[in-house]
Amino acid sequence: DYIYGKRRLREIDRRIRFLTKRLDIAEVVDSSKQENVDQVFFGATVEYATEDGEVHTLTVVGVDEVDLDVGHVSWISPIARALLKSKIGDTVTLYTPAGPQPIDILDVKYPLPETDG
Repeated sequence: DYIYGKRRLREIDRRIRFLTKRLDIAEVVDSSKQENVDQVFFGATVEYATEDGEVHTLTVVGVDEVDLDVGHVSWISPIARALLKSKIGDTVTLYTPAGPQPIDILDVKYPLPETDG
């Protein structure tokens, strides 16, 4: 039990060091201040259609904020990388295991600026 406890404590300390370093370099991005609101950047909520007519919505977030159940995908995911810098009306190519798939950008939204009130 003692040896297991020491090993577990080392694992916890390693995780704390990792998270502390992440916090030191973390940067808050206020996507509501995005100037090119018709173009996909970090923090954008994108509505797109696939070639079979299905419409999907996703939000481009950081790797620590990923939640596929609510449509939050990492900015380094294949779908987000395909969408980044595209504009409303563009058609981009998503490379999937089944082959390239065209995606039409229907809408790009950013959160509304917060007001002090």
